[in-house]
Amino acid sequence: MAVLSRRVSSEEWQPVGVAALEANALTVVRSANSRSVIAGPGAGKTELLAQRAAYLLQTGVASAPRRILAISFKRDAATNLAARVHQRCHRNHAERFDSMTFDAFAKGLIDRFGQALPARWRPRPDYDIIFPGDRDYRDFLYQQVGAPPASVGTYADLQAISVKTFERRFLVGSPLPVDGWPHPTPSQWAANRFWQISLHEGRKSVLSFSMIGRLAELLLRVNPMTRNALRLTYSHLFMDEFQDTTQIQYDLVRTIFLGTDTVVTAVGDNKQQIMRWAMAMDDPFTALDGDFGATRTPLYNNYRSSPELVRIQHVLAQALDARAVAPVSKTVGTIAGDSCAILEFSTPEIEAERLAAFVATEMKTHTLGPRDFVLLARQKANEYAAVLEPAFVGAGIPLRNEAGMAGSIMLQDLLVEAASELTVAVLRLAMTARAGRHWTECQEALITLRGVALDDEIAQAKLARELDAYVFKLRAAHPSPPRSKTASRAIVDDILGFIGRERVIAVHPAYGQGDWLEKVLDSAAEHLWASSVGDIEWVSALDTYEGIHAIPLMTIHKSKGLEYHSVIFVGLDDGAWWSFSNDQIEATAGFFVAFTRAKQRVVFTYCALRGTRTKIATLYQLLRNAGVKSFNVA
Repeated sequence: MAVLSRRVSSEEWQPVGVAALEANALTVVRSANSRSVIAGPGAGKTELLAQRAAYLLQTGVASAPRRILAISFKRDAATNLAARVHQRCHRNHAERFDSMTFDAFAKGLIDRFGQALPARWRPRPDYDIIFPGDRDYRDFLYQQVGAPPASVGTYADLQAISVKTFERRFLVGSPLPVDGWPHPTPSQWAANRFWQISLHEGRKSVLSFSMIGRLAELLLRVNPMTRNALRLTYSHLFMDEFQDTTQIQYDLVRTIFLGTDTVVTAVGDNKQQIMRWAMAMDDPFTALDGDFGATRTPLYNNYRSSPELVRIQHVLAQALDARAVAPVSKTVGTIAGDSCAILEFSTPEIEAERLAAFVATEMKTHTLGPRDFVLLARQKANEYAAVLEPAFVGAGIPLRNEAGMAGSIMLQDLLVEAASELTVAVLRLAMTARAGRHWTECQEALITLRGVALDDEIAQAKLARELDAYVFKLRAAHPSPPRSKTASRAIVDDILGFIGRERVIAVHPAYGQGDWLEKVLDSAAEHLWASSVGDIEWVSALDTYEGIHAIPLMTIHKSKGLEYHSVIFVGLDDGAWWSFSNDQIEATAGFFVAFTRAKQRVVFTYCALRGTRTKIATLYQLLRNAGVKSFNVA
C-alpha cells in the first residue's frame, strides 16, 4: 500500500503496509486518550507506534504545526522507530515526527536553554560528558570530598553512605531543589558537593547523562516559557521500552506534560525490564496510569516466535509475572526436532567446533544467512570470541564480536551512530553498481541536514546535482578501499566535508559537545580500514564494515529489540551469571529477553570447565518445567 500524502478522515484510514492489526493494537492506534500498552516479545511494539503516528498525522488528529515526540531508552530503538514512520508515512507527514532518546532530548534542552538555569545549577556551555561508576563515587566519598561541617555530620557519616546507592538515592534520586538543600543531611551535603565540583570547580563543567536529565527537569520547572513552548509543540508523546524508564526521565516528562492536552502512549513489557541496574523505575506503568489517567491495554499476539517457542516463553514469563497471559503465536514453525535444547560439552574448543558445524548445516538446510543467527553471552564476549571465532572461520562463517571495540567505541554502538551511517550511505552510493536505494537514502538525509523544504523542487533538484557530482568525484579519487588508517580518515573527513560538519552537529546535537564527533569519526575510519584488509573491492569492504556476511556475537543487553531465526546462548553457567543472586528478578528478565529474540530455535550451551550451575539452578528448573531437554554432545 502506498503511503498517503493527503489527509484522510478517521473513518477512511486503514493500517499502512500491514495486512491487519490485533484488535487491541488498532484500538490504541485510534485512541484519543493516553494509553499504557503492555506488549510482550514479538507483539509489534515498534509497528504499533508507527501505525499510531501514521493515523495521527494522516488524519490530522495531530494537526500541523504541532508535532509528535517519541522518546526511547536506546538510540537504535529511536532510530528504528523513525525509519518505520518514514516507511508508513509520506515525508510531508513524517517530518513532523521527532524520535530521539531520553538522553538526547534532555541534552538538547540543556544545550539550547541551559544558561537560563539558576547560577547554582548552571553548567558552562562547553561541558563534557562523563560516565562515573562505583569506583569514582568511592574515591569521591572516601578521599576527595573531605569532612562535612560539624552542623551537618562527621566524616564517618560519609563513609557510611553506600557507594552503590549514592547516585540513585542522593545525587539524582529526586528533583533538584532550586536553592539547594537548606538543612542537608550528610548524604545531601555530599551530593551537593559533587554537583558543585562538577559544575563549577574544574576547567570545564562535567556532567553525566543522569545529571543532565535532572538539570533539564529543573530548567523546565523554573522556566515556564520553555516548558509551555514544548507543550504547544507536541500534541502527542510516545514512549518506547517504557519498562526501562528511570525516575529522572519520568520526572522530566511529568514536569513538561502533566495536566496538559498532550496524549501519551507508552509501550513496553514489564517482563523485559533489564535496566534496573541503570536506575529503571520499579513500576513506571502504574505511575503513568495514575498521573496521566492512561488506560492499561495489553497486546496478546506474538508475530516473531513459533508456537512451540511461545509456549516455552510463557513458562518463563510466569516466573516474572504470575498473572502473565499466554500470548498467541502468529508464526508457523519451520524446523524439525526440538525448538529449544541444552547442549552440554566437555571443552570450550569442542563446543566451538560443534556450534560452527551446526550453524553451517542449518544455513544450508533452511537457506539462511549468517545474520539469521546470533551468539549471545551474558558478559565477557571477548573471551568467548577468542575460542569461537577460529572454529567459525574454519567452517567458512565469519564471526564478528559486536561487543568488541572499533577505535574507542563499541562496534555495535558505532554502527548506529549518525555520522557512521551517513558515511556508509555515501560510500554505498558512490561505489555500488545498482545504487538506487542508496541514492534515495542520501538525498533524503541531505534534504533534512540542509533544511531544504519538502515542497522546494528547485532546491531539491540542485541538491541532487550536487550529490551526483560529489559521488562521481569520490569514486574517481578512491577507486579502491583504503590501505591505511590515514587514507581511511581522509575519506571519512572528505564525506563529512561534503555533508557539512556544522549541519550534522545542528541536526545531531550530541556531536556539538566535547570530542564525541571526533571519536565517532576516528572510530569509523579505523573500522573502515580494518574492513578493507586484503585485496578486496569496495562492496566487500562495506559489507564487512556492516557485518552483513558475519554471524554476530553480542551480550544480552545489546540484543534487546533485535530478532533472529536462531539464538545460541553460550555459557549457561554460574561463572557467566555470577551476580544472579544479587537481583534474581533482573537476571531472569535478562534470560527471558535472550530467549525471546528467537523466531524458530533456541540453543543453550553448558561446559563444566567454565563453571558449575548451582547458583542458576532456578533457570535450569524453569527450562525443565517447560519440557526443554539436555543433550550430552561430547
